[in-house]
Amino acid sequence: MESPNVYIRARRVVQELAPLLRVVREQDKALADQLRRAAQSVVLNIAEARGSDAGNARSRFATACGSAKEVRAALHIAGDWGYIETHTATHLDEKLDRVCAITWCLARKP
Repeated sequence: MESPNVYIRARRVVQELAPLLRVVREQDKALADQLRRAAQSVVLNIAEARGSDAGNARSRFATACGSAKEVRAALHIAGDWGYIETHTATHLDEKLDRVCAITWCLARKP
C-alpha cells in the first residue's frame, strides 16, 4: 500500500520545511503563513484519505497534490526573492514532486 509511504514522505518534507519557514517568516509573514497552511494541508489530506471511502479518498489525495504544488510554488517564490537558498528550494521541490506524483496516482485509482 502506497498511502502510508506517501504520508511518511509528506511528514519528512514538513520536518525539513520547519526551519525554512522561520526564515521566510522573518522576511514575509504572509508567504510564510501560506506556506505553512499548504504544507499542513498536504499531510492532513493524506491522513484523511487513509480513513475515507474510495470516492472521498480520491478527492483528498487530489487536494493533497494541489497543496504540494502550492508548497512548491511558495518555495520557488521564497528562493526567487532571496529569502532562502535556491538549492534548498530545489532539494525540497524534488521531494514534493514525488509526494505529488504519488498522490496524483492515488487520486486516479479506480
